[in-house]
Amino acid sequence: MSTKLKVFLLFTIVFVVDQAIKWIFVNGYEARGECISLVLAYNTGVAFSMFAFIGEYLKYLQILLLISIAIYLYKDRELLTTYLYPIVLIFASGISNIFDRFIHIGVVDYIYWHCGFEFAIFNLADVCINIAVAWILWIHFRSVKR
Repeated sequence: MSTKLKVFLLFTIVFVVDQAIKWIFVNGYEARGECISLVLAYNTGVAFSMFAFIGEYLKYLQILLLISIAIYLYKDRELLTTYLYPIVLIFASGISNIFDRFIHIGVVDYIYWHCGFEFAIFNLADVCINIAVAWILWIHFRSVKR
């Protein structure tokens, strides 16, 4: 399987699965547990609702940020090649969250941790972004060891 096909499949799977799960919650699903509840929440900011005061302009700033990163990665092909799959995870997740801002009042979040302390509500795209960052760090530190 070619790299381009793998990239396309990874991007598509992450985006489609994330949007499908969000659709389930937007349409009324919820489950409450002792430590984790699955409930709908809209985040009009970014992580921990930061920058919510920017309002409607936030999605355009995020698009500008992704375009800027894409241009940078286009110019630095070595960086893109080294971290290709985690970058695809970040872009698919970021675009999915930005897409939410255009069709909902904010990003659709649904995983709520409240065991021992109350944590932020997040979604699959957020988890994928965190996995991608950990993956980038792993690749980086593995190459530094060599």
